[in-house]
Amino acid sequence: MSYTIALNFEDGVTRFVDCKPGEKVLDAAFRNKINLPMDCSDGVCGTCKCRAESGAYDMGDEYIEDALTEDEAAEGLVLTCQMVPSSDCVIAVPVTAASCKTGQQVFAATVARIEPHHDAAVVLELAVEDGAAVPSFLPGQYVNIGVPGSGDHRSYSFSTAPGDRSLGFLIKKIPDGLMSTWLARATTGERLDLTGPMGSFYLRDGDNPLLFLAGGTGLAPFLSMLEVLARAGSRRHIHLIYGVTRDLDLVLVEQIAAYTGRLPNFTFATVVADPASDHPRKGWVTQHMPEEMLAAGEVDVYLCGPPPMVDAVRHYLDENGIRPACFHYEKFTPNAPQKATA
Repeated sequence: MSYTIALNFEDGVTRFVDCKPGEKVLDAAFRNKINLPMDCSDGVCGTCKCRAESGAYDMGDEYIEDALTEDEAAEGLVLTCQMVPSSDCVIAVPVTAASCKTGQQVFAATVARIEPHHDAAVVLELAVEDGAAVPSFLPGQYVNIGVPGSGDHRSYSFSTAPGDRSLGFLIKKIPDGLMSTWLARATTGERLDLTGPMGSFYLRDGDNPLLFLAGGTGLAPFLSMLEVLARAGSRRHIHLIYGVTRDLDLVLVEQIAAYTGRLPNFTFATVVADPASDHPRKGWVTQHMPEEMLAAGEVDVYLCGPPPMVDAVRHYLDENGIRPACFHYEKFTPNAPQKATA
């Protein structure tokens, strides 16, 4: 048996390595040709200091206080030259992937399904090619998908759970957009190249209640998170607010509702900004956030949406002196239409 260690570098690149029982993380990384920062490798210098964001491990007692203080260890800092995992772990590495002589992974998948949702979005389902390894990622992360024939790519968050051979994405329709135009004529079986995973927006372990705030196709990473939580039998209190501009922008609501039967403490609300809408909840996400969750302070907030929404939520929290236990957010900007060619 081995453990999967996710190394999340400061430039957003994530690499996954297998760590054998009793093996130290630094050794496992080197075995996988990833040169994590190090100098002494004996727990003396502190050069290999990183942060363990989740998982169980043993640090032993062979390092000195100057390399890792008791307070640092209590805050989750580790020395990878001494850290021996006893479960899967996520480790934040405070340097770029390039400085560790590694880079982004590239893999291929084929189109399995394309499902349009009015003029708002498209669900794209890809299948990992036979015989190829299933790509690893953390729930909430994204990949770059190459647009065939363009030499360019677009970035999309996974909407499915890690480990599945079927990879799902929720893609905003952009009139004359590069990916939107290609999807309109794409057929099943076509091959796509993907690069990743990437991003520091991913679900962390913990016991605090979760407040998920999704704007438009920013719903995608939360679908991945909800699936992971459901499969784990989570009993955390989870509330999702899904805000859109128009009624037609509300997509996959039935899929969200299905989690109320799989997660005993999950609730959700949809919000439409259009004042002409007949939707029961109109306005902005900030007008519908549950005060009881925020007032206690012990809540982990995850936010993904277009920049105006993300900025509005951040301003609301600051203006009202609300300090969540953890606050993670990701902005996305719809890609501009492709330029006309002569």
